[in-house]
Amino acid sequence: MPLWWNCATLMSTAAGGANSLERPRPIWERNAGERFEAGPPEGDLATELAIVGGGFTGLSTALHAAERGVAAHVFEAGEVGFGGSGRNVGLVNAGVWLPPQQVRRIMGDGPGGRLIGVLGAAPAEVFALIDRYGIRCDATRTGTIHAAHSPHGYADLRGRAAEWQRLGAPVELLDRAAAARMIGSPAFHGGLWDHRAGTLNPVAYVRGLARAAVSLGAKVSTGVRIMRIRRDGDFWRLESDAGNVKARSVVLATNAYTDGLWPGLRNSLVCCSYFQVATEPLGARGAEILPGGQGVWDTGRIMVSVRRDAAGRLLLGSMGRAGDALSRRWANAQMRRLFPDLGQVRIETAWDGAIAMTPDHLPRIHRLADGVVTPIGYNGRGVTTGTVFGRAVAEMLAGAPEADLPLPLTRPGRVWAGPVRARIYDLAFTLAQWQRGFAPRS
Repeated sequence: MPLWWNCATLMSTAAGGANSLERPRPIWERNAGERFEAGPPEGDLATELAIVGGGFTGLSTALHAAERGVAAHVFEAGEVGFGGSGRNVGLVNAGVWLPPQQVRRIMGDGPGGRLIGVLGAAPAEVFALIDRYGIRCDATRTGTIHAAHSPHGYADLRGRAAEWQRLGAPVELLDRAAAARMIGSPAFHGGLWDHRAGTLNPVAYVRGLARAAVSLGAKVSTGVRIMRIRRDGDFWRLESDAGNVKARSVVLATNAYTDGLWPGLRNSLVCCSYFQVATEPLGARGAEILPGGQGVWDTGRIMVSVRRDAAGRLLLGSMGRAGDALSRRWANAQMRRLFPDLGQVRIETAWDGAIAMTPDHLPRIHRLADGVVTPIGYNGRGVTTGTVFGRAVAEMLAGAPEADLPLPLTRPGRVWAGPVRARIYDLAFTLAQWQRGFAPRS
């Protein structure tokens, strides 16, 4: 795994905290088919399950808890989906970042095989939720393409394809010509087409999860920051700027936006910033770009993503923070490189969010104390992992055995020199963005 993925940018604040509230808004909000409004609670309250964070994980936990008759209450510092969930690329990918054979080497055949199986089926679970609750999120189900940025990248994809096919997964290795036809770009050396996967509008999806959870009796409060969690007899007491909450169980669903709420937790991972740029709707000019509606991400050391939204905009993304002039220069250079016949295109906006990375690039479900758990470290697979882990944690808290979780419960470790590495790589990503704004990437 490349060195870039072992380090990260500065930590963000939890659940859409104060700094992130000032950041540019994602394009997804403009054409989200779902609306959801909430506000802070009034005074002290009690619930069976308190959930901190209103993104994919927190709202999936609330929805699935409510399906099982557990009273759940979500507390979000910003608004639903304002953090990493709403700033997502919206790829509904299967598996984890690593190839299946490497997952088994790290975790062992039993636990590794279980995680591969659960997350391999995760897109189907997401799409089933969308269908069951009528979530209007512009979901496409035509797969995603992992595109080879170099011959070495294509060799890696060949190995991934062979292993997934051995496991019976519907994946297809594309040669250079096939990838060019499907993506509409001559820049890639081939690709891996995963037919299980797809795309969606992440803001609309997370709002739809909130709507569905509330329809079943769960509660969602926004604009409320949980500032302290402490044991109070048989309960947990959560102290907020809007009152106190008493709960039997707590799920911290803050992932990349984890702050100091639980001491030491934010030191168990590093967080990369990922920015995206959206063009104006392309209309007929973009007809040859991803005509099948797939989303794309490449094998480069500093990953680049490409997809279209429902309005026909072209969305480009990469590691780093969104800076107005710099991001636009980068995007223009990438469009010239990837789509040389497209010509000049107006860029509407740019935004960024945070990705929680772990040292081995595998997710975690930590038991922080009796009755307190946190699914965390999704390594860029938030849509599917957050949805599935939220469901699994809700089932466990409703009485299902721990052995049914996608992976064993663990205690958080500590990433060595995380803050220093974060600053170094924040600068490195910015430098790479600047360089590629002046010359096409090789």
